[in-house]
Formats: sequence, C-alpha cells, structure tokens
Amino acid sequence: MLGSFVGVADYGAFVAAIIIFLLIPGPGNLALITSTSKGGIAGGLAATFGVIAGDQVLLWAAVAGVSAVMTAYPTAFSAVQWLGAAYLTWLGLKMLLAKPGSAPILHIKPRHYLRQALLITLLNPKAIVFYMAFFPLFVDPARHQGLKTFGVMAATIAVLTFLYGLVAVLLTYTLAERIRANPKISTLLQKAAGMFLIAFGIKLAISR
Repeated sequence: MLGSFVGVADYGAFVAAIIIFLLIPGPGNLALITSTSKGGIAGGLAATFGVIAGDQVLLWAAVAGVSAVMTAYPTAFSAVQWLGAAYLTWLGLKMLLAKPGSAPILHIKPRHYLRQALLITLLNPKAIVFYMAFFPLFVDPARHQGLKTFGVMAATIAVLTFLYGLVAVLLTYTLAERIRANPKISTLLQKAAGMFLIAFGIKLAISR
C-alpha cells in the first residue's frame, strides 16, 4: 500500500530484494564481522553506519543518473560487472586458501570502523550492481513522485540495513568467545563464506 502511494513498484518485493541483498555474503558482511571482533558492539555498530552511508551514496548516485548512463553504454556496465565478479572471486579465493593464523582478509583498523566500512561499501561490486542495475526497476514510472519516492526507498534501505547490522553485530559478539575457543569453527565459516563469494562472483560474471 505504501509503495503504491509513493511510487514504488511492488513495495513488498522491494523489501524482500533488500533483505536478500543483505544476506548474500560480501565485503560489507566481512566488515561488520571484523569490526565487531576487533571493536566489540560499538565497533560493529560504527561499521553498520558506515555501510548505511555507503549505500546512500550509491543510491543517490543512481538517482542522479549514473545508472542511466551505464544503461546507455552497456560496455561500461559490463566492465563494472566483470571487475566486480573478479574482485569477489579473488576475495573468496583468499578466504578459501587462507591458513589458520594468517592475516585477516580485510584489514580493519581500530577507531576507523565507520570510515573503512563506508569505503568498502563504495567499492563493493555487490552493492554497485544492485543500485545501478536493480534499484531503478522498483521505481513505478506511472506513479513516480520524484524525491519523495527516492526518499522512502532510501529510508527503507537504511532501516533494514541497520536492523540487519544490529542482528549481525550482536550475533558475532555473542559467538566471538566460542569461535575463538574453537579455531576450527572460524576456519570452517571462513572457507564456506569464501566458496559462496566465488560462486556469487561466477554468477555475476555470466549473468546478463
């Protein structure tokens, strides 16, 4: 009902797409987990706000016409898609091949959680592809209300991202001691996430 009123095509599908987007493992998830492991709940929440800020930059860049330019020049979008796929595959391979005790995949520095999570999000191919390729599809051209429509979409994304980040941070913080006490669990989770990133990178490369 809300979506129809403000010009969002199928608001329920839009919310579902955001939730699925958040659940797909990627650099943003790693930033939240790493920041929580290093800085506790405060560090994790700071990283969450960094991810939200990065999402807003990408969203409003799409609104400003970047996605339209990339649509008009398919080669440019294909280049971004392939670079993103290569980045995710490379990141997944690092996680899959990492040995116990090796350096972290993402080098998150203490007291820079928000800024680094922001930069990671801006360079996150998963986020770039979503906002440039899929985000415009949820705008209803017949009922579009300009900034009001985009404002509602931006607020929805921010709220869902905060709730997801809060759950991820609290879960990571709760399980941190157990994972540290059993390094095999951490290694298994890291390799599983690496395999998922590789699979997602390959899917991104072959999708049209």
